[in-house]
Amino acid sequence: MTEKETLDYGKTLNLPKTEFPMRGNLPKREPDMLQYWEEINLYQEVAKANQGKKKFILHDGPPYANGDIHLGHTLNKVLKDFIVKYRSMAGYDAPYVPGWDTHGLPIEQRAIKALGLNRHAVSPLEFRQRCQEYALKYVNIQREQFKRLGVRGDWENPYLTLQKDFEAEQIGIFGEMAKKGYIYKGMKPVYWCASCETALAEAEVEYGDKESNSIYVKFPVLDSKGLFDTEKVSIVIWTTTPWTLPANVAIALHPEFKYLLVAYGDEKLILAKELLTSFGEITGLGVGKIEQEFTGSELEFVRCNHPFMDRQSLVIVGEHVTLEQGTGCVHTAPGHGEDDFIVAQNYDLPVISPLDNQGRFTAEGGLVAGLKTTEANGVVIEELAKRNRLVQSSKVRHQYPHCWRCKDPILFRATEQWFASIDGFRQEALAAIEKVRWIPGWGRDRIHNMVADRGDWCISRQRIWGVPIPIFYCNDCGEAIITDETIEHIKQLFRDHGSDIWFAKSADELVPPGLACTKCKHSKFRKETDIMDVWFDSGSSHAAVLDAREELSWPADLYLEGSDQHRGWFNSSLSTAVATKGTAPYRAVLTHGFLVDEQGRKMSKSLGNGVDPLDVIKDMGADILRLWVTSADYRSDVAVSPNILRQIADSYRKIRNTFRYFLGNLYDFDPAKDQVADQDLLELDRWALMNLNKLNKRVTKACENYEFHVVYHAVHNFCAVEMSALYLDIIKDRLYASPANSLERRSAQTVLYKSAHSLVRLLAPFITFTAEEIWRHIPGALAESKTVQTMPWPEYDDSYNDAALEQKMEKLLEVRTRVSKALELARQSKVIGHSLESHVKLHVDDQLKPLLEKEDLASFFIVSTVTIADQDNKVPENAFCDKDLPGLAVLVSKAEGYKCERCWIYSTGVGKDEVHSQLCPRCAQVMGEMDEEA
Repeated sequence: MTEKETLDYGKTLNLPKTEFPMRGNLPKREPDMLQYWEEINLYQEVAKANQGKKKFILHDGPPYANGDIHLGHTLNKVLKDFIVKYRSMAGYDAPYVPGWDTHGLPIEQRAIKALGLNRHAVSPLEFRQRCQEYALKYVNIQREQFKRLGVRGDWENPYLTLQKDFEAEQIGIFGEMAKKGYIYKGMKPVYWCASCETALAEAEVEYGDKESNSIYVKFPVLDSKGLFDTEKVSIVIWTTTPWTLPANVAIALHPEFKYLLVAYGDEKLILAKELLTSFGEITGLGVGKIEQEFTGSELEFVRCNHPFMDRQSLVIVGEHVTLEQGTGCVHTAPGHGEDDFIVAQNYDLPVISPLDNQGRFTAEGGLVAGLKTTEANGVVIEELAKRNRLVQSSKVRHQYPHCWRCKDPILFRATEQWFASIDGFRQEALAAIEKVRWIPGWGRDRIHNMVADRGDWCISRQRIWGVPIPIFYCNDCGEAIITDETIEHIKQLFRDHGSDIWFAKSADELVPPGLACTKCKHSKFRKETDIMDVWFDSGSSHAAVLDAREELSWPADLYLEGSDQHRGWFNSSLSTAVATKGTAPYRAVLTHGFLVDEQGRKMSKSLGNGVDPLDVIKDMGADILRLWVTSADYRSDVAVSPNILRQIADSYRKIRNTFRYFLGNLYDFDPAKDQVADQDLLELDRWALMNLNKLNKRVTKACENYEFHVVYHAVHNFCAVEMSALYLDIIKDRLYASPANSLERRSAQTVLYKSAHSLVRLLAPFITFTAEEIWRHIPGALAESKTVQTMPWPEYDDSYNDAALEQKMEKLLEVRTRVSKALELARQSKVIGHSLESHVKLHVDDQLKPLLEKEDLASFFIVSTVTIADQDNKVPENAFCDKDLPGLAVLVSKAEGYKCERCWIYSTGVGKDEVHSQLCPRCAQVMGEMDEEA
C-alpha cells in the first residue's frame, strides 16, 4: 500500500487516533521538551540514576567564547552528546562538564571590534574587564545554543579558563614544568604576527596562497681561501622574502652537494650543479661555461660581501639545504628563520632582527628603516638592481604561513620569549602516544610526527587578556626568579583573587614576604609582562578540571575534537600532562573531519555555501541536525547543504512514521496483561523480534566503535524496509480486522510494543527530542521512568536466535518478492488495482510445496486469496516466472466475490450475513461479537 492508502485504510475502521502526531513540528515541540528537562533537572536525574557505576569521562575541549555557534560546533558537541548519552544508558556514570576557552587573542580581537576598544588607550585592568565581560556574554549565549541542540551537560557548572581555580591550577602546571627545567627564556626566531603584535605557536599558524617576490641575488666573493680568482665572482642565492636581506649574515651550502663556478660573459657565478639548467632557464642566462667544481664543504668559510649592507656574509654548511628549487645556496638570516638560527649558532654568527612589534624596520634595517616588511620588498629589489646585484626578479604564488586569527601573512622574527623545551620530555610523549587508542587510527601517526618534529613551544604572548607568566626579575642583576615559593604564593593569590591581581598590584606587593634574589640576594623586583599562550590555558584543563572536580577522574577516557587539534589541544594537553605526570591525559582520542559542501568545497563566506545551524533549528528542528550528524562518517570531511538536510528530513519522517504506526496500534495495549509470551508468538512475529534483536546488536557494536553512521543506516533500513515495507504491511489485516483480544492481534501488538520500547532507547542519544516525545506515548513507559534517558540500553539476547525460522523466512520472502513483481505487472496491465483485488495462483515444485501449503499466504502477500497448484499441471503462458527461482510460477487474476467494507478483502461470503451484509464472514463475526459486548 502507499502511505495514503494505509492512512485511508485505517480511517475506514474508525480506530482511535494516537496522540503521537504524524508531523514532527520540531521547531515548536523541541522547546517544550527543553522546558520539561529543566523541570525534572534532567542532568541530575541521570547522575542520580547512575551513581556508583563505573565512570566514563569524556573531557570537553573548550570552544572560544567569541560568537554564536557554527556548524562545526554542532558537529562536535552533538558527537560528544551521542557518546555521553550512550555510555550513561549502557551502564556507566558518564558526567559531562562543558567548558569554554575565555582568554587569548580570539577573545581580544572580537572584543576590540565589537566594543570599539583601543587596547593601547585603556588601562590593562579596564581592557581585561571588558574582555571578560565579552567572553562571559558569549558563554551564556553559546550555552543556550548548545542546550537548544539537545546536548545534556552540567550547564550550570561549566569550567571556564578565566575561573580563579582554573588559573591557579594552570600556574601550578607552569611551576612544575619550570621546576623540572622545561621552562626557559631565550632569543630565537618565532612565528610573529605584526597585525596582532604577538608571537604565535605552531598551532596558531595556517598555510594559504600568497603572491611573493622571487629574486636571484649576487653576493660578491671577497675571500675564496685561494680556491679561485675572486674578480667578478659571486655566489647566487634565491629568496621569496627580499625584506629579510638586511638581516643576512651568511650563505648556507650543503656539505656534500656539488657546486660549479660558471662563467657568463665576464661574470662568474657559483651555484649547485643539479640546479644549473633550471637556473639558466628561469633567468634566461642559459648554461654558461663551467670552469671549476667544488663540494659544499670545500667552499665553507669563503667570505662574501653583503649585496648592499656594509657587512660580510660567511659561507657555511648545513644539512637543511635542499635541491628542490633556487640555487642550492641559501640566504641565511638567523633572526628570521629557524633553520638559519640553528645553523648560525654553529658559527657564532650574530642574530640580527631589525623589526619592531608591528613589523616595521628599526634603524638597524639601514635603507629600509621605518618601512613595513611589505613596503621594504620593493626598496630592496630596487637597490639590488641599482648595484647590479639582481640577477632576476619575478612573482610566484606559493603556500605561506598566515595568522590563524587575523589571516594576515606572518613573519619569522627573533625575539626573547619564554619556551617549553619539548626535548625535555619528547621521548616520554612519544611513548605515551603509543598507549592511547586513536580513532581513526591515522591520528596516531599524525600526532607522533608532530611531536617528533616539533621545535620548542613558544609559550609567551605579548598581549594582555590571559594568564600572566608568573615570573619576577631582580631589579639589580636581572635574574629571573621562579621557585616553589613564588609559584605557590602566586597560585594562592590567583585562587583568591584571580589573575587580575597581577595587573592590579606592583611586583613588591606580589612577591612572597622576604623574597630575595637567588643570585645576588637583592630584594627589589619587577614582574613579567607577557601572558601565556592560550593553548597553555586549555592544555592545562586536564589538571584544572579532571583532577579538580569530584565527579570526574584523571585521565579522561576520551578526548574528541576536529583533526586540527592534533597540533592544538591534543598536543598541548599531551605536553603539559607528560611534562608533569609522565603520561597522556587521555586513554582514547577521537578525531572528526571538517565541513564541506556537496561538491567537497570548504565552507566559506565568499562561496556562500555555509549553513547556519541556528537557521536550521528554526526551520527544521535540532533533531534534523542531530540525525545529520548521525548519518555522517565523521572520520573524513563531512558534507552538508540544504539539499542534504532535506534528504535527512525525509529519513527522519520515515523513522517517525514507523513509531506513529507502532503507537497508533497500541492504544488499547496494556503491557502488564496483554503481552504474549515469546514462545506463543506467531512465527512472523518471532521473526520480527529476531530482527529487532539483531538491530540491538548492530547498533550497540557501532556505538562501541563510535561508528554512528552505521547506526543511522541500520535504523533507517530497519524502519523503512524491514518494518514499514514488510512486516508492518503484512500485519495490518491482523491489527485492524482481527478480534481485539485475539492471539493474532495481541501477538502483533507485542512486537510493536517491544520494537517501540527498544528502538526508542536505541535512538535516545541521537534524535533525543523525538525519543523523549515517543517515550511519553509508549504504554506504561512513564511508570518505568520519567525520561527515556535514564533507561538501560537494549541488550542483545541469544534466545531470540532461531536458525530454522530464519532460513524458512528467507525462503518465504524469496517467494513474496516474485509474487510482488507479478502483482505489479498485473497492476500495470490493468488486471487489478489494489493488491487486495487479486487472487494469486502459485505453481510450485515439490521442494516449495511443503513450505507454502501450511502458511497464511493471502495475509503474507496482502492479497484476497491464494491457491497452490503442482508444477506438474500445465503452467499458463501468462504466469510470471523467474529463472533464479525455477520452482515457482505466479499467476495473478481478479479475486472472486465482493469487497468487504471493513477489511477490503474480496470474498464470496460478502452479503451472506443478514445484519452485516457488506462484510465478509470473518468481519461479520467480529462485529457481531462487538455488538454483543456493547
